[in-house]
Amino acid sequence: MTAKMPAPVVLEGETVRLEPLTGGHVPDLFLAGGGDDEVWRWMPAPTPRTETELAEIAIRLVETPDHVPFAVILRETGRAVGWTTYIDTPGYADSIEIGWTWYGRSVWRSAVNTECKVLLIDHAFDKLGVNRVQLKTDNLNARSQEAIRRIGGVAEGTLRRQRRRADGTWRDTAYFSILDDEWPAHRARLTGLPR
Repeated sequence: MTAKMPAPVVLEGETVRLEPLTGGHVPDLFLAGGGDDEVWRWMPAPTPRTETELAEIAIRLVETPDHVPFAVILRETGRAVGWTTYIDTPGYADSIEIGWTWYGRSVWRSAVNTECKVLLIDHAFDKLGVNRVQLKTDNLNARSQEAIRRIGGVAEGTLRRQRRRADGTWRDTAYFSILDDEWPAHRARLTGLPR
């Protein structure tokens, strides 16, 4: 696990800026994905139907000590279009997880997810000194698994009945990781830039 959760920082790319999540992002976030069952289908919370419900979820996330959430800001508009989070990984030495991620449909199949992951993974390896980045998703969430594999995630296995979904059914969780010595080749493939 990480010795200490990282301090919130701003990470800047060409398409997105990641900044510490606050209640001030909620109006944009609600416009991006509030009330959208497909956006929230695989999240560990029910679909927020109001800004107040979304604010409650965001505040709980911000106040959870083993999470460091970021608002995903589309640089072109300056508006928040989703969020993503660093999460502690108890039981894993020098590792961190990237998860609790969602984006509004308007940025699906765009550069947003790839750039977010590049920013977070670069920061994890270069600044936080971890040797392993973990990602996980519902075993039924094929779109997420495809995206994780595309950035270089290696399947590690599936934990059966790992937790309950928001609807009360059991979720099997598919685990993936990227190691520090694997990342440069994946990064170069994703960005076209050598390290």
